Amino acid sequence: MSHGLVTMSYIVAAILFILSLSGLSNQETARRGNYYGMIGMAIAIIATTLSGYVIAYQILIIGLLIGGAIGLYAARQVEMTQMPELVAIMHSLVGMAAVLVGYANFLDTTHSLVGVEKTIHDVESYIGIFIGAVTFSGSVIAFGKLSGKINGKPLLLPARHGFNLVLLIVTFVLGYYFLHHYPSENPFLTQTIGLPANETGAFLALLAMTLIALILGVHMVMAIGGADMPVVVSMLNSYSGWAAAATGFMLSNDLLIITGALVGSSGAILSYIMCRAMNRHFISVIAGGFGTGSGNGPAAEIEGEVTPISAEETAQLLRDAKNIVIIPGYGMAVAQAQHTVNEITKLLRGQGKTVRFGIHPVAGRMPGHMNVLLAEAKVPYDIVFEMDEINEDFPKVDVSVVIGANDIVNPSAMTDPNSPIAGMPVLECWNSQTTIVMKRSMASGYAGVGNPLFVMDNTRMLFGDANDTLQTVLKTLNQ
Repeated sequence: MSHGLVTMSYIVAAILFILSLSGLSNQETARRGNYYGMIGMAIAIIATTLSGYVIAYQILIIGLLIGGAIGLYAARQVEMTQMPELVAIMHSLVGMAAVLVGYANFLDTTHSLVGVEKTIHDVESYIGIFIGAVTFSGSVIAFGKLSGKINGKPLLLPARHGFNLVLLIVTFVLGYYFLHHYPSENPFLTQTIGLPANETGAFLALLAMTLIALILGVHMVMAIGGADMPVVVSMLNSYSGWAAAATGFMLSNDLLIITGALVGSSGAILSYIMCRAMNRHFISVIAGGFGTGSGNGPAAEIEGEVTPISAEETAQLLRDAKNIVIIPGYGMAVAQAQHTVNEITKLLRGQGKTVRFGIHPVAGRMPGHMNVLLAEAKVPYDIVFEMDEINEDFPKVDVSVVIGANDIVNPSAMTDPNSPIAGMPVLECWNSQTTIVMKRSMASGYAGVGNPLFVMDNTRMLFGDANDTLQTVLKTLNQ
């Protein structure tokens, strides 16, 4: 394939990637956006394979088969409830790829660069490895937190900000040492790797920086609380994009640069949107952890008694209601109750009732998690509303049904200045005539904060597995 045809293929792929991002911004066009992305990636792979830069086709085919098999297995086996941790571990692979490409680029002795070109080449390698290492280790920790293998509470070390600052300063110092290629007598490296004497010092500096970057990624994500995980996922998505862009610079691949920049910038914008939805500053999310306290005193204790309700009584309330809002949370995902929710929705709408869904931007474990689950269950797009679109309507709502959500419907965010989630915009479901909260127990949410909604006079608690109780509700409604 000629160079011009490869370039044209890359341009077409880049356009398709842009259309993919545009499509994914809306539920109704998300499926089309996925197709655009798949076609663009196929064109990119084919063009790269036939570009003439590839000489080891056997290795390439083996890699494509292994990667394709892993992707196919993940697509078939991973449940929708496991999507957040799958996304996190995929980000880690992008980071590790950037690290490996960076080292391969540095160790490639076929380069005969000098002067400014040599400096640019080394800067690309250094930055690419740093971003990739931070992305890799941070994504692995995020995977552990999202999957429950690591405690979701923030790990706040003494003087943690100073520790991060020291790591960054050492990284810059090592970068200066790396770029100036101070010679280091190391026969082991020269004999085993084949590095010239004037490169061994730079290689050791690169290894030291990689270790620091790995530690920095671990520490940054460990210090972030579980309730901030949607921001973490979008942040790591941005990091993986910049890691891919850095890889593109190292390989002189225009498409990787464009694609990485698209992912990096869109991930950064998404992180900003998530932070606004939580009334948080991006720096405070990175530097601290949700649930660590934000006021000058202790958070108010939750006092009062809960009023339980049965599934049959819930069905009767829904029969009598005309205006209903359903608020899904991570508990719905865990119980995989989205299909039952859709069946109840179709039944109630068939009876002439108004049924809508209220979605908080950070509900679940990744941005848009609840929207994805509802789309999978084929809930109509036109009855799914964002928090800002539905909050003012709650005084007119007869029954609000909260399914496995906690922090996103916590009124202490608005009433308690000492609450760890103070200032976070929430769905104001307590303003409806009756609020039904479905939970397994009275345990606090991911932020570890008590919820006064549970003891309000117009709140009814429906305990149990969400899917089991909703199945009972559906059966009762059908009688």
